[in-house]
Amino acid sequence: MSDSPLSPARLSPAPLSPNAARLLLLALVVLWGANWPIIKVGLEFMPPLWFAAARMILGVLCFFVLLAALGRLSLPTRRDLPVVLSIGVVQMIGFVALINFGLLYVDAGRSAILAYTTPLWVTPAAVWLLGEVLNGRKLVGLALGLGGVAVLFNPLGFDWGDRQALIGNAYLLGAAVAWSIGILHVRAHDWDSSPLQLAPWQMLLAVPPLTVLSWLREDWGAVSWTPEMLGALIYNGPIATAFCFWASVAVTRALPAITTSLSFLAVPVVGVLSSALFLGEAMTATLIGGLALILGGMALVNLPERGAAPVSQGNR
Repeated sequence: MSDSPLSPARLSPAPLSPNAARLLLLALVVLWGANWPIIKVGLEFMPPLWFAAARMILGVLCFFVLLAALGRLSLPTRRDLPVVLSIGVVQMIGFVALINFGLLYVDAGRSAILAYTTPLWVTPAAVWLLGEVLNGRKLVGLALGLGGVAVLFNPLGFDWGDRQALIGNAYLLGAAVAWSIGILHVRAHDWDSSPLQLAPWQMLLAVPPLTVLSWLREDWGAVSWTPEMLGALIYNGPIATAFCFWASVAVTRALPAITTSLSFLAVPVVGVLSSALFLGEAMTATLIGGLALILGGMALVNLPERGAAPVSQGNR
């Protein structure tokens, strides 16, 4: 596809500066982490695929209105089509649908932990495929973060005979693998348009399959239009979908894949704390210890490299 006649002269937008990306990452961690108990509540009133489709529809509408108002609405270029397809399929469809299915069987806090095991898959691929350097500090940070995940998951306390729990955990690990693929592609892609301009097309790609699958498999008459469900959708549309999915791509593009994937482990930290606060899920000494390890690992990988040159900010 050639550049759209609706688009301005094509620029190759620079990524966010590292400092701006880290500030955006902090907002993303808080907003996405708080969303885990909100999704859990929403799924009590709406089937998982229909909830996923509804949040994508709201996110698409928000983006189209915003970009039209800014005069930046344009079709993807041919060069950007692969990243539109990959993020649309693996993140907008795969990740969202899989976490919704997982939440039907698994507590919100544990679900958040499993869905963010992306460093397990991203780190070896980023070193091998992207040539990223895993120095001593990042290696220690990675070990701390994954150690925290292991403590939180606590395989010794898991009921391996519970079939539903196994299915739910498998969905959530599948979500982590799907997102890992998206992280790696975003880092490797040679961008024409900015993440903001591509986000509505990536989400729009997810709407038809999610809606059709929901219509075929789920009972739309079972939806309960309660204030709680409407509140969950309102949060998930403009905030957790439109803003946060754009922010995740912008941060992933600006920071190394290993740093990004390990930093996203802070999302389940907020998810676990939010689930304990709003849903009454238990906080134990093991839980607190695991969260501390994850936060320590995140801090280590986000320390700036000595002598690193600042990256200029460009159009986004």
